[in-house]
Amino acid sequence: MRFDVLTLFPEIFSGYLTQSLLKRAIERGLVSIHLWNIRDWSPDPKHHKVDDRPFGGGPGMVLMCEPVVSAVEAVQAKAEPPGHLVMLTPQGERLTHGLVRELARHPRLILLCGRYEGFDERIRILLKPQEVSIGDYVCNGGEVPAMVVIDTVIRFVPGVLGDESSVVEESHAEPGLVEYPQYTRPRVFRGLEVPEVLLSGNHEAIARWRHEQARLRSKKQAHEGS
Repeated sequence: MRFDVLTLFPEIFSGYLTQSLLKRAIERGLVSIHLWNIRDWSPDPKHHKVDDRPFGGGPGMVLMCEPVVSAVEAVQAKAEPPGHLVMLTPQGERLTHGLVRELARHPRLILLCGRYEGFDERIRILLKPQEVSIGDYVCNGGEVPAMVVIDTVIRFVPGVLGDESSVVEESHAEPGLVEYPQYTRPRVFRGLEVPEVLLSGNHEAIARWRHEQARLRSKKQAHEGS
């Protein structure tokens, strides 16, 4: 699977791309990440300006149409297929397990990272991206949300996870349920023991216990969040 990330700060990704599952997926050729600096398409060759003050007044700066649209169109032409364009923005659709699964069906995702006060509205109109938000809050830019999208989507790429069942059993895989409690060695720690059923070897009983614990944990979480 291919990811193209358009950003004003590609250096932010340098450490992220060299760690853990993503690093191994890249080394094995299961995933490829391509970083593009939007400033390279600035119409201002001297200062590489990509933003300007908003018409009508107001705080901050707005990303200009020309560099962003030019960057996206140029990157789309770099490979086939042209890719599914995702704009990371607080106004977008909330990223959920279902949406991640949907995004993972695309062989190529182009992730457009915003900054400052956001995008000139004509960028949305012209490029028609799928707008995605990682939550009801505002980040300093789209880079961290882009990492979240990459981190969640690659879990659905065959071969990335050591155990393919992990993506099926984890939190939110079943609508409304979070994951059941997990335990490992030692069997007793500071007086807290591993539930006996997990040591029984009875897989049916373990499955029932896990589903019930997931149901109870989800119910508790929903109650605390209300």
